[in-house]
Amino acid sequence: MTNWVYPLGSAADGHWDISLGTSDSAVEVAGWAHTGLKVATLDAGAVVELPAAAEERIVIPLSGSFSAGVDGYDYQLAGRASVFSGPSDVLYTGTDTAVSIGSTNGGRVAIATAPTGTSYPARLVTAAEIPVELRGAGNCSRQVHNFGTPAALETDRFIVCEVITPAGNWSSYPPHKHDEEKDGETSLEEIYYFETRVAPGAPERGAADAIGYQRVYASDERPIDVAAEVRTGDVVLVPYGWHGPAMAAPGYDLYYLNVMAGPGPVRDWLISDDPHHGWIRQTWEGQDVDPRLPFTAES
Repeated sequence: MTNWVYPLGSAADGHWDISLGTSDSAVEVAGWAHTGLKVATLDAGAVVELPAAAEERIVIPLSGSFSAGVDGYDYQLAGRASVFSGPSDVLYTGTDTAVSIGSTNGGRVAIATAPTGTSYPARLVTAAEIPVELRGAGNCSRQVHNFGTPAALETDRFIVCEVITPAGNWSSYPPHKHDEEKDGETSLEEIYYFETRVAPGAPERGAADAIGYQRVYASDERPIDVAAEVRTGDVVLVPYGWHGPAMAAPGYDLYYLNVMAGPGPVRDWLISDDPHHGWIRQTWEGQDVDPRLPFTAES
């Protein structure tokens, strides 16, 4: 059976902590065709390079600040202390262009990718421009940074966003799917890249103790059954099926980066809820958003 869960280190390639689904990935995933992800941890002064390829890319600082060279122009990405510090500047690089990424002080950076032969202009999206959505309510509250959605960024294929879920809350919930091209739904592969931390105010423990959980299960005859414990640097691939919840365990905040793209003609995130659990959305109307949100640089 195809592997859909990649713990930290299992999809590494040279200086890349993660290299999945991209044009030069060392790890091949059977049937995976529309999305990719690279993550690198850079020492101070280090540089990573991506050759020109028929894929569009978004550069996303996870921790630290970066510069990115594209077509002879140097973009400065202000970055952030961590993924729990609110949004960061991100850079859409276009297609068929080499990218060079460096960091004066070091940090961790992600590059979302999607194969395409169509290019749009490179664009720096600053943190101040990124739409921040507080989705859900009560213990389903989460914070979404919609920097790579159709309303925020012009691209050809992919939809990219990141989600922060406070300790003890459920995210990607109710379970939903986007694995068919039909009225009200689009077919999209999805990558979940996770980071976790001990929540503010919790007893100090090692970062390796911080955990979350991710669920994916079958929506039709295609088999898939994932119930994975996730930590910083882990990846779960969702080729099809119901997915959710992504659970932030009590005591631990949960972050994930979503990269989505598919074969359909429409670039849109249209979903169907699992009919057994979709009623949960109605309960949010009488609840407040979790007061721990939004997460900012002061969180």
